Amino acid sequence: MSGRYLMILFLLMATSMMASATPNSWHTNADGVVLDGYDVVAYHTQDRAVQGQAKFGATHDGVTFYFSSAANRDLFHADPALYAPAYHGYCAFGVATNKAKVSADPRTFKIYNGQLLVFFNDLYQGQAVNTKIMWNANEQHLHEVAVTSWTSLE
Repeated sequence: MSGRYLMILFLLMATSMMASATPNSWHTNADGVVLDGYDVVAYHTQDRAVQGQAKFGATHDGVTFYFSSAANRDLFHADPALYAPAYHGYCAFGVATNKAKVSADPRTFKIYNGQLLVFFNDLYQGQAVNTKIMWNANEQHLHEVAVTSWTSLE
Protein backbone atom coordinates (compact mmCIF):
# COMPACT_ATOMS: atom_id res chain seq x y z
CA MET A 1 0.00 0.00 0.00
CA SER A 2 1.53 3.32 -1.04
CA GLY A 3 2.42 6.02 1.46
CA ARG A 4 0.05 8.45 -0.26
CA TYR A 5 -2.84 5.99 0.01
CA LEU A 6 -2.13 5.45 3.72
CA MET A 7 -2.00 9.22 4.20
CA ILE A 8 -5.40 9.54 2.55
CA LEU A 9 -6.86 6.86 4.80
CA PHE A 10 -5.50 8.65 7.86
CA LEU A 11 -6.87 11.94 6.58
CA LEU A 12 -10.29 10.48 6.08
CA MET A 13 -10.34 8.96 9.55
CA ALA A 14 -9.35 12.30 11.06
CA THR A 15 -11.84 14.36 9.06
CA SER A 16 -14.66 11.94 9.78
CA MET A 17 -14.56 13.18 13.34
CA MET A 18 -15.02 16.76 12.12
CA ALA A 19 -18.02 16.14 9.86
CA SER A 20 -21.21 17.81 10.98
CA ALA A 21 -24.03 15.37 11.42
CA THR A 22 -27.65 15.74 12.31
CA PRO A 23 -29.38 13.14 14.48
CA ASN A 24 -30.76 11.44 11.37
CA SER A 25 -27.26 11.15 9.89
CA TRP A 26 -27.31 13.82 7.16
CA HIS A 27 -24.16 15.84 6.59
CA THR A 28 -25.13 19.48 6.96
CA ASN A 29 -23.47 22.83 7.53
CA ALA A 30 -23.90 24.79 10.76
CA ASP A 31 -27.28 26.05 9.51
CA GLY A 32 -28.58 22.51 8.99
CA VAL A 33 -28.43 22.76 5.19
CA VAL A 34 -27.33 19.77 3.09
CA LEU A 35 -24.34 20.24 0.72
CA ASP A 36 -23.77 23.82 1.87
CA GLY A 37 -26.89 24.83 -0.01
CA TYR A 38 -25.98 23.52 -3.44
CA ASP A 39 -28.99 22.53 -5.55
CA VAL A 40 -29.17 18.71 -5.64
CA VAL A 41 -31.43 18.76 -8.70
CA ALA A 42 -29.01 20.91 -10.72
CA TYR A 43 -26.29 18.28 -10.39
CA HIS A 44 -28.56 15.94 -12.35
CA THR A 45 -30.09 18.40 -14.81
CA GLN A 46 -27.15 20.74 -15.46
CA ASP A 47 -24.21 18.47 -14.56
CA ARG A 48 -22.70 21.19 -12.40
CA ALA A 49 -22.77 22.47 -8.83
CA VAL A 50 -25.23 25.37 -8.63
CA GLN A 51 -25.69 27.31 -5.40
CA GLY A 52 -29.27 27.21 -4.18
CA GLN A 53 -31.16 29.96 -2.39
CA ALA A 54 -32.93 29.91 0.96
CA LYS A 55 -36.10 31.27 -0.65
CA PHE A 56 -36.32 28.01 -2.61
CA GLY A 57 -35.58 25.85 0.43
CA ALA A 58 -37.38 22.66 1.35
CA THR A 59 -37.25 20.26 4.26
CA HIS A 60 -36.87 16.52 3.71
CA ASP A 61 -36.04 13.86 6.28
CA GLY A 62 -35.53 16.53 8.92
CA VAL A 63 -32.91 18.57 7.04
CA THR A 64 -32.99 21.54 4.70
CA PHE A 65 -32.15 21.55 1.00
CA TYR A 66 -31.74 24.73 -1.05
CA PHE A 67 -32.62 24.96 -4.74
CA SER A 68 -31.81 27.47 -7.45
CA SER A 69 -35.43 27.66 -8.59
CA ALA A 70 -38.95 26.76 -7.56
CA ALA A 71 -39.03 24.32 -10.49
CA ASN A 72 -36.04 22.41 -9.09
CA ARG A 73 -37.59 22.38 -5.63
CA ASP A 74 -40.75 20.89 -7.14
CA LEU A 75 -38.76 18.21 -8.99
CA PHE A 76 -37.11 17.28 -5.71
CA HIS A 77 -40.44 17.07 -3.90
CA ALA A 78 -41.74 14.75 -6.64
CA ASP A 79 -38.88 12.25 -6.16
CA PRO A 80 -36.45 13.07 -3.33
CA ALA A 81 -34.78 9.64 -3.54
CA LEU A 82 -33.73 10.39 -7.12
CA TYR A 83 -32.04 13.69 -6.31
CA ALA A 84 -30.79 13.43 -2.71
CA PRO A 85 -27.06 12.74 -2.46
CA ALA A 86 -25.91 9.21 -1.81
CA TYR A 87 -24.55 8.54 1.68
CA HIS A 88 -26.49 11.58 2.95
CA GLY A 89 -23.90 13.98 1.53
CA TYR A 90 -20.79 12.39 3.00
CA CYS A 91 -17.70 11.58 0.91
CA ALA A 92 -18.34 8.41 -1.10
CA PHE A 93 -14.66 7.47 -0.96
CA GLY A 94 -14.60 7.84 2.84
CA VAL A 95 -17.66 5.65 3.21
CA ALA A 96 -16.04 2.99 1.02
CA THR A 97 -12.49 3.02 2.34
CA ASN A 98 -12.95 3.86 6.01
CA LYS A 99 -16.57 3.00 6.69
CA ALA A 100 -16.72 6.56 8.04
CA LYS A 101 -18.76 9.71 7.56
CA VAL A 102 -16.22 12.10 6.05
CA SER A 103 -16.91 15.70 5.04
CA ALA A 104 -17.13 16.35 1.32
CA ASP A 105 -16.76 19.32 -0.99
CA PRO A 106 -20.12 19.72 -2.75
CA ARG A 107 -18.32 21.14 -5.79
CA THR A 108 -16.48 17.83 -6.28
CA PHE A 109 -19.11 15.41 -7.46
CA LYS A 110 -20.22 12.94 -10.05
CA ILE A 111 -23.41 11.17 -11.02
CA TYR A 112 -22.81 7.41 -10.90
CA ASN A 113 -25.63 4.99 -11.76
CA GLY A 114 -28.06 7.89 -11.32
CA GLN A 115 -26.79 8.73 -7.82
CA LEU A 116 -25.20 11.99 -6.76
CA LEU A 117 -21.84 11.29 -5.12
CA VAL A 118 -19.70 13.95 -3.44
CA PHE A 119 -16.03 13.75 -2.49
CA PHE A 120 -13.42 15.24 -0.17
CA ASN A 121 -11.30 17.76 -2.09
CA ASP A 122 -9.06 20.01 -0.01
CA LEU A 123 -5.53 20.56 1.20
CA TYR A 124 -4.06 18.11 3.66
CA GLN A 125 -0.61 18.84 5.07
CA GLY A 126 -0.06 21.28 2.23
CA GLN A 127 -0.95 18.78 -0.49
CA ALA A 128 -4.06 18.82 -2.64
CA VAL A 129 -6.16 15.72 -2.02
CA ASN A 130 -9.09 14.93 -4.29
CA THR A 131 -10.69 11.60 -3.42
CA LYS A 132 -12.78 11.66 -6.61
CA ILE A 133 -9.60 10.86 -8.54
CA MET A 134 -8.93 7.82 -6.34
CA TRP A 135 -12.60 6.81 -6.59
CA ASN A 136 -12.46 6.94 -10.39
CA ALA A 137 -9.44 4.61 -10.43
CA ASN A 138 -11.48 1.78 -8.88
CA GLU A 139 -15.05 3.01 -9.15
CA GLN A 140 -17.06 -0.19 -9.48
CA HIS A 141 -15.37 -1.89 -6.54
CA LEU A 142 -15.48 1.20 -4.31
CA HIS A 143 -19.15 1.71 -5.11
CA GLU A 144 -19.97 -1.86 -4.09
CA VAL A 145 -18.03 -1.46 -0.84
CA ALA A 146 -19.64 1.93 -0.10
CA VAL A 147 -23.15 0.55 -0.54
CA THR A 148 -22.40 -2.25 1.92
CA SER A 149 -20.58 0.04 4.37
CA TRP A 150 -23.34 2.65 4.39
CA THR A 151 -25.89 0.26 5.87
CA SER A 152 -23.84 0.11 9.08
CA LEU A 153 -23.30 3.89 9.17
CA GLU A 154 -26.86 5.13 8.65
